[in-house]
Amino acid sequence: MRVELGRIAEIGTDLEAVTGERVIDATDCCVTPGFIESHNHWDGGVWWSPNMEPLPAYGVTTSINGNCAFSMAPTPKTAEDRQNLIDIFNFFEDIPEEPMKRLVPWDWTTWSEYKKSMIRHVKVPVNFAAFVGHIPIRLYVMGQDAWTRAATAEEIQQMCELLDDALAAGAMGLSSNHLDFDKYDRPLPSQQADDAEYRALLDVIARHDGATFQVIVDHFMRMTGPDQVERMGRIAKEAGVRMQWAGLPTLKFQAKVRERSAELHEQFKSEGLEFYTGYHHVSPTSVINFARSLVFAQNGNPVWQTMVDASWDEKSAMLSDPEWLDSARTAWDNTYSHSYLHDPTALTLRESETGWGPVGLTLADYIVESGLSHPSDALADWVLKNGAESVVHKRSWERDEDVLLGLLRDPNSVGNLSDAGAHGKMFCGAGDNVYLLTDFVRDRGVLSIEEGVHVLTGKLAAFFGLRDRGVIEVGKVADIAVFALDEIERRPEEKIWDVWDGQGGRTYRYTRAAAPMRLTLVNGVPTFDNGAFTGRFPGDMVGPEQSAALATHGG
Repeated sequence: MRVELGRIAEIGTDLEAVTGERVIDATDCCVTPGFIESHNHWDGGVWWSPNMEPLPAYGVTTSINGNCAFSMAPTPKTAEDRQNLIDIFNFFEDIPEEPMKRLVPWDWTTWSEYKKSMIRHVKVPVNFAAFVGHIPIRLYVMGQDAWTRAATAEEIQQMCELLDDALAAGAMGLSSNHLDFDKYDRPLPSQQADDAEYRALLDVIARHDGATFQVIVDHFMRMTGPDQVERMGRIAKEAGVRMQWAGLPTLKFQAKVRERSAELHEQFKSEGLEFYTGYHHVSPTSVINFARSLVFAQNGNPVWQTMVDASWDEKSAMLSDPEWLDSARTAWDNTYSHSYLHDPTALTLRESETGWGPVGLTLADYIVESGLSHPSDALADWVLKNGAESVVHKRSWERDEDVLLGLLRDPNSVGNLSDAGAHGKMFCGAGDNVYLLTDFVRDRGVLSIEEGVHVLTGKLAAFFGLRDRGVIEVGKVADIAVFALDEIERRPEEKIWDVWDGQGGRTYRYTRAAAPMRLTLVNGVPTFDNGAFTGRFPGDMVGPEQSAALATHGG
């Protein structure tokens, strides 16, 4: 293969180098399209961690953001509404608050202005794409009323104008959310939208070829996902738009809602609709700290969540207060039945902030060691002694392998929803792409290498309308990964202290060592080469049906 001026110029087995060309030896390697991250949350992080590490080391060439109805634009008008938006990123995605407030310029109002600011201020090593979020649109138009009521006809018209601005500027589509409740246990503003609002917004999407309606539904907490999919599917069908819903449940505990969701998935396919279910090939896990984690809220335990959201002085008082401890035991015993917070053998005491310990044993072991009979009391005792930044690891849920393999091969599915860029103190989703190629392809042989690569590349490029990417073909953009299948791994999570904390110091996030790729090219420019990040930032801001030259940041 020959690459010239950022594109694939020739493909063949007998190409000869010409003077001045660099030759890459790919003997015994796979040469594939660059990998696409279909569900990321780097929206804030690129402003203070623009290297997006470790994505280049894992062959990633495109990152799609603005998911879950959380986007950086439009910017709400009032300080309170803007703080709501920052709080949402902080609570749900563990995007640190101080950098969001003080390192992001917020010098935009509309999504098109946000894009111009990104191009002006941020250089990135991968191509960057983003949805526009339903939540900031509602907050911009309705202010605090966005949390409590349906929109008026006039407000809906204003929302449509904001959405049209975003889609015309190259946003991937509109992202909405029917899963999450905020730290005050309020349903997010998108859940207040009625059918009239959704129909008007989807009519705007229908006018923009290649744009997608994404909706996050609940197959995890309140189990309302099938009803939401049916409702959103009806509106999307009427509007004639492509819909991505997250997603057909792949975890064993979700079996009770899977049947109906699977029926809807098959119904949509039989009707020839462009409705695609999202999924991830790695089971969710959680690394819990007690300074900023939404794990307790998402497992139906508001008492422990209140403690997590408090200051350390307030935490200390709660953790030693008999009345709080009593309410915490009750909440613990009434968390969602599928939650591993019920099972002290599934919780490992991983790290201590104070060094008090013990670490490396399960909460069940600590119950025996401490002499405390209830798991909630034992964890409270351990947190009080070890500090808010101490870490507990919660076991992953068991996957339904048959469902997962079916989705990997299903033409109406969108995979690799890694959540990379979010939850920096909970886990590192970056690198999950390589796990598909090692576990499913190399180690277990349940997928061919061609199937695995297609799930991560061409299939996603076709869905998102990234027509210049996702295949090795003359004339296409040279987003390319070169790797030896026996050399790569999804490396273990490790802490690095590189996030500004707003107080003159640094705090940590989880990342991974390089897979490594032999070579990653983005728009023909090496971003990972000779075992290291190159320090080059050739990523463009891309959107549906748009080629590489939307906004070249330079190499």
